[in-house]
Amino acid sequence: MPRIALADLERLAERALRRAGASASMARATARALVAADACGLASHGVARVPQYATHLANGRADGAAEPAVVRSHGAVALVDARCGLAFPACALAVDTAIAKARDLGCAFVGVTNSHHFGVAALHLAPVAAAEMVGIAMGNSPAAMPAAGGRTPIFGTNPVAAVFPRRGAAPLTIDLSLSEVARGKLMVAAKEGKPIPPGWALDRDGRPTTDARAGLEGSMLPMGGAKGAVLALVVELLVTALTGAAIGSEASSFFVDEGNRPRIGQAFLVVDPAALAGRDVYVERVETLVAAMLADEGVRLPGARRDALAQAAARDGVEIPQPLADQLDRLAG
Repeated sequence: MPRIALADLERLAERALRRAGASASMARATARALVAADACGLASHGVARVPQYATHLANGRADGAAEPAVVRSHGAVALVDARCGLAFPACALAVDTAIAKARDLGCAFVGVTNSHHFGVAALHLAPVAAAEMVGIAMGNSPAAMPAAGGRTPIFGTNPVAAVFPRRGAAPLTIDLSLSEVARGKLMVAAKEGKPIPPGWALDRDGRPTTDARAGLEGSMLPMGGAKGAVLALVVELLVTALTGAAIGSEASSFFVDEGNRPRIGQAFLVVDPAALAGRDVYVERVETLVAAMLADEGVRLPGARRDALAQAAARDGVEIPQPLADQLDRLAG
């Protein structure tokens, strides 16, 4: 597999997205986010998504000329309309708005409507940690997971992420999908012709499957059974009922070329520790908890592996499969 420097990979992805119809700012923000995912070892949400995004832009499932805007703002809350563009510029605007409001008011909740796939949820929270604030990110996606006791996909895999800054150390970064695994892992397995473990997915008839393609045509299993399904419902309501975004069952799959504009939702909650017990108390409590966790041999702090991979990637670049490199070259012209 070829190894590519991050800056070169970002330029390649940006050119491919520009050629597919994305504006300069949209292509730049998207390429940066996708390469950051690859750097963290999350290839299913990295530049492997460029062909999918490019097709959606070309087919009108995403508007490359869209300019996100804050369309409502009241006190500690705001609503950003992505206007059916790729999600990354809208999410960046939402996070910046939430940080500014939290700095003034102590906390903020900013939703995004009419959006698209927003990649790795935790990566959107890097500016929150840099501002020494606590952040939570969440989003829905096209239907892939049934409600508790059901077989018909209703919810998306509905990722949730959180970031807790530390003093003099990398932040604690938690990021999880509420399905047993992210659906992107099935996408990668299907492309590579590999089986998936039992317990990841059901086929279209509701039967357990180890066939990645059958799983993509069927439904994902929720993490933790009924509890995971109910948490997915919580996310679905927070990012749709409050923002007016489409629920998962109203959005065509990301994994098909033709379909509707997803118009899904995201939301970001930002809290300034200074507004509550104070920054010094916050830091002391976080470090006390971290020390207690690390007292057990074998404990790895959430986000530590991604941080280590990102540091190595910044130095050495990342490897991507040759067929993907060839495809990116073709898309970039």
